Amino acid sequence: MGEENLAALCVTAFTAVFVLLAVLAGVMELIMKVFPQKIVRTDAAFIAAITSTYNALIPGAKVTRIEESK
Repeated sequence: MGEENLAALCVTAFTAVFVLLAVLAGVMELIMKVFPQKIVRTDAAFIAAITSTYNALIPGAKVTRIEESK
């Protein structure tokens, strides 16, 4: 196996992986458009769980605001 064959093999493999990842990105975009993300509402049980956990970790602390970070 010569060096030119190895270089051609590497370029071919890199191109194949790049094309495969591009196709998968397109499929993921299509899936996200067909099935949009549902809006999650915060309920009382969720707030109580966060508050009790926070108070267990830091006694006497008060939870004033809960925000989702992306």
